[in-house]
Amino acid sequence: MASGDGQTHPHPTISRGLTLAFAVACGVTVGNLYYAQPLIGPISESLGFDLAAAGLIVTLFQLGYVAGLILLVPLGDLVENRALVVRTLIASMLALALAAVSPSPGLFLLAAVLIGFTSCSVQMLIPIAAHLAPEERRGRVVGTVMSGLLMGILLSRPIATLIGGAFGWRAMFALSSAAMVAVAWAMARMVPRRVPVGGFHYGQLLLSLWTVLRDTPVLRRRAAYQALMFGAFSLFWTAVPLALAAPPFSYGTWEIAAFLLSGVGGAFVAPFAGRLADHGWTKPATAGAFAVVAASFVLAWIGGYGAIAVLVAAGILLDAGVQANVVLGQRAIYMLHAGVRSRLNALYLAIFFCGGAVGSALAGVSYVYGGWPLVCAIGLIFPLLGGALFQTEKRR
Repeated sequence: MASGDGQTHPHPTISRGLTLAFAVACGVTVGNLYYAQPLIGPISESLGFDLAAAGLIVTLFQLGYVAGLILLVPLGDLVENRALVVRTLIASMLALALAAVSPSPGLFLLAAVLIGFTSCSVQMLIPIAAHLAPEERRGRVVGTVMSGLLMGILLSRPIATLIGGAFGWRAMFALSSAAMVAVAWAMARMVPRRVPVGGFHYGQLLLSLWTVLRDTPVLRRRAAYQALMFGAFSLFWTAVPLALAAPPFSYGTWEIAAFLLSGVGGAFVAPFAGRLADHGWTKPATAGAFAVVAASFVLAWIGGYGAIAVLVAAGILLDAGVQANVVLGQRAIYMLHAGVRSRLNALYLAIFFCGGAVGSALAGVSYVYGGWPLVCAIGLIFPLLGGALFQTEKRR
């Protein structure tokens, strides 16, 4: 019988195996958003994009994802969750297959939007995991799932570089399409049914997003924190390949791919951050996350002069701080009313993803006009602004 918050079991429960399955599914799926970034050159050459159109590729992946967050993810508060996830994963498989066989630029750009749109299924899974977790373990569970998601983000670029270099860019999208079949099958078998209470139609659901945002100060504040953190994250990881390809490093594709792998170490901090939140340490952990990210850009500036070990340390610290903060934020909003959990998650992700878009947009411009030092200076501004905003919460 469903409870008042839409639960279909009398006691929420999630095993370690199911938590791991959620983490793997999120990591494999979120990678779809990032495979094209290191493959823009081969894709453009193969399909005949001009320079301006080539720049649209990554943009359309991201815009599709934001649209999915707003239009699809809130459905988790309206329709049966397992069916919603599985159908979205199947649609993602079809969109990836379309990208793999696209014969023209226009068809590939359509596929890019659809891939982004359907990759939002990861943000349907995380609220389900939070719903199944008992309150005293919710932060830990969300942290573990988010570790899988961040590892998917960090691993996607080097994997795409290696597979695209060995077998061509189409092979990467074909392989990902096949992976979506496996993920959809696993989720269909492992995810329990959850039927939300509902009681409203889709139009009312979308209109309620503004009400949820307006009436939830915790959501607004945590989304603002993470928008600044994700802006710093996107700035660094978009600009660092440019710095590594130039003197004093002058790295090639394989060396850059190896460096990109180094950031994976920061993903393991998420369960630890979740435990801190479960024990009531959200505020000091948030302050620590801002401090760690600020320190990472100081190290990044030093490492940019040829100290690759220092630059690696900066990347790991940056990922650790950003990942800790996103888990702290999600744990905070998941403690609110379960009946609007999918809408809370959609708004949280959409807002901070916009911060990431700003960071990505600043990366190329700042590197061209000021080199790596300007990138690091701008990156440092993001956590400093976040820390200043956080101080207003402490005073209140």
